[in-house]
Amino acid sequence: MNGGDAYGMMEAQYIRRHHRHEIRDDQCTSALVKHIKSPVHLVWSLVRRFDQPQKYKPFVSRCIMNGDLGIGSVREVNVKSGLPATTSTERLELLDDEEHILGVKIVGGDHRLRNYSSIITVHPEVIEGRPGTMVIESFVVDVPEGNTKDETCYFVEALIRCNLKSLADVSERMAVLDQTVYQPILIEKVEF
Repeated sequence: MNGGDAYGMMEAQYIRRHHRHEIRDDQCTSALVKHIKSPVHLVWSLVRRFDQPQKYKPFVSRCIMNGDLGIGSVREVNVKSGLPATTSTERLELLDDEEHILGVKIVGGDHRLRNYSSIITVHPEVIEGRPGTMVIESFVVDVPEGNTKDETCYFVEALIRCNLKSLADVSERMAVLDQTVYQPILIEKVEF
């Protein structure tokens, strides 16, 4: 499954390279792509903050992390009302600042996302002649009893789409602020 998106050649290449999941028969998987009109360094600055997912994830109300930010770190996330969960316990599996890769595994919580694992990669690209970013998020998760693979993927993809839309909104606002801060100020000399 690919979330209804047709992948281009670059997307497919990145997915083959970075988004490998071992999938069992009782699981579903998918990958979603979002193109963001913001430079990669701004987008990555949000994605890499395992300790602050609420900066762009609209369903997260609070995050408490135990220990330092590093592989194996665990965070307890409080989920906003409206979703069939209140907490999620998640472990940082991969954080690569060179390749811009973040891997997360859900290890507990009061929800039905069992054996959930995701990989997010962030790639520079040019959008409308300006620096932009392609974000790819893939996942694998158990299909809960009583649900189909399609139903499970549809639900998880909807959550990821919301997160990616919010990531785009936040980072594009940051890009606008970044441009206004660093643009030279022209002062016109006025003679009296």
